[in-house]
Amino acid sequence: MSWDLFVMDIPRSAESVEALPRDWAPGPIPPREEIVRIIRDILPTADVSDPSWVRVDGPDFSVEVSLGDQVPLTTFACHIRGGDAAIGFVAELLDALQLRAFDPGSDTGIFNPATAADSLRRWRDYRNQIITDAAKPRGS
Repeated sequence: MSWDLFVMDIPRSAESVEALPRDWAPGPIPPREEIVRIIRDILPTADVSDPSWVRVDGPDFSVEVSLGDQVPLTTFACHIRGGDAAIGFVAELLDALQLRAFDPGSDTGIFNPATAADSLRRWRDYRNQIITDAAKPRGS
């Protein structure tokens, strides 16, 4: 299980998912090669052996960046596990790319580094509840 963020060229003016224009559609984003280069600039130890599925390991987190094979790219996903330091990595990546991300666990639906720790905490609580429920004997 992972906390998943979906990166797109979300308009800067949109403060929430509800504020997006009804006819909004994601446009092209930087090419895969540029995204991989920026990831390596941020964390040189990133595993870029598969340019469609980059793995980043930080001190207390891991992020799998799923770039897929679409050309041109209009979106990619970050699958996050571990500690809050992942928020800083994602924020730096988005800033360098001048992109934003959907965060289904946030109040607005859009990733915000200032409030992302709450979203990540809610995801962890959900994950822990699922794990606890799955470990219970059936019928209890």
